[in-house]
Amino acid sequence: MIALDNIHKSFGDNHVLKGVSIVVPEGGVTALIGASGSGKSTLLRCVNLLEMPQSGDVRIDDARVHVTDGARIGRDTILALRRKTGMVFQNFQLFPHLTALENVMEGLVTVLKWPKEQARLRAFELLAKVGMTAKADAWPSSLSGGQQQRVAIARALAPAPKVLLCDEPTSALDPQLAAEVVEVLAQLAREGTTMLMATHDLRLAATIASNVVFLENGEVVEAGPAEEVFGRPQDERTKRFVSTLTAQHFELPNS
Repeated sequence: MIALDNIHKSFGDNHVLKGVSIVVPEGGVTALIGASGSGKSTLLRCVNLLEMPQSGDVRIDDARVHVTDGARIGRDTILALRRKTGMVFQNFQLFPHLTALENVMEGLVTVLKWPKEQARLRAFELLAKVGMTAKADAWPSSLSGGQQQRVAIARALAPAPKVLLCDEPTSALDPQLAAEVVEVLAQLAREGTTMLMATHDLRLAATIASNVVFLENGEVVEAGPAEEVFGRPQDERTKRFVSTLTAQHFELPNS
């Protein structure tokens, strides 16, 4: 069970999330969609407490954090939740002084204290999954954006997280490189990897998401199966937002 309940988050006077509650079904891809400033990336980052909400509940399996105004959350409690997640960032955030293979190994060796040979085998396995074994010894600076993002996905998968969090995973890439990343994410989806992604890329969301949450001004407007939200939206605000897909001449699921 992965669930956020009544999440509130403000930055100064800007109330970004206004009591948001969502459930992320296991074994599927849930896409957070909405215009820039709708709160989707902030909500995603509240899942692993990279952004600490002012109040609300975050639950991933047996790890649960209840936040109230002014309450201090212990480091061990935060780490217990974060260990359930893997994070893929918009701008890759690979370690520039480590090779692709070493980037994937790093968390296993330094955080989980795996033996290096065991971590190396796991890293090669994951680089193969994302089509990057040929670049195992390459430095990040020598890789294209799409290749760097595929390494970042492998790194996020290394500790076998319960949920893979993707924050605008294709937004820094041109269309051709983005297609490489979309195919990797689509394959992970076919394998039943639980994913929660914030994306403004409706093409990506419509391609791989099984469930969709549409946010506007920090509130959930509509949520449900992707074919329902994209193909038969109920709220007028959702209809207007989804219409940008048809404006791009992209085929909606089951429409």
